Amino acid sequence: MDCTKTVDKMRLERTAKALCANNMDAYVVESREEARKIVEDLLYEGATISNGGTVTAQQCGLFDIFESGKYNFLDRSKASDATEVYRQSFFADFYFTSANAITENGELYNVDGNSNRIAAIAYGPKNVIVLAGVNKIVKDLDAAQKRVKMIAAPANTIRLGIESYCSKTGECMAFKSDNVTMCDGCASDTRICCNYLVSARQRIKGRIKVILINESLGF
Repeated sequence: MDCTKTVDKMRLERTAKALCANNMDAYVVESREEARKIVEDLLYEGATISNGGTVTAQQCGLFDIFESGKYNFLDRSKASDATEVYRQSFFADFYFTSANAITENGELYNVDGNSNRIAAIAYGPKNVIVLAGVNKIVKDLDAAQKRVKMIAAPANTIRLGIESYCSKTGECMAFKSDNVTMCDGCASDTRICCNYLVSARQRIKGRIKVILINESLGF
């Protein structure tokens, strides 16, 4: 028996229960293959699909599904004007994203630069599908903030080729201070930590669906 995976699954199940209490649907799966199957079951032919920047969806092989021809996929990577795709995404049937962190209290924590992703999570698309590996689970919002500043933001600036303090040092410059707050960071024009979204209890039950995967995925 892999005790680590067993403990991780118990943590995922606690988090899933908290998400459900906040009116979000939650699924716990062992692998990315199982996550992919849930996605296929949720989608219907002809649905309009869009996505935020998500390495987790790529690792789960979801773009093969999106590009299968069964769906109207708003592919920003092939658009001449990505900004227009961002706007069209508000009318999508399904919006796919990951999360920068998910607390054991059932809260989604996301931070953006352009903020098209957090805008769509908060309002617009009929369904928001969040895929997250066990590495995204944290104890509380304080831990979520730290995770973004020390893990997610540096990794994503490197992935996107963005010149910033954290891409060079591996952590936010806010940690130069003894009293780090959520909005602290660099003054770079290319900063990716511009707007912050905490998704707690939802008014529309089941609009946000969270697939928790017992693997380490994404950043």
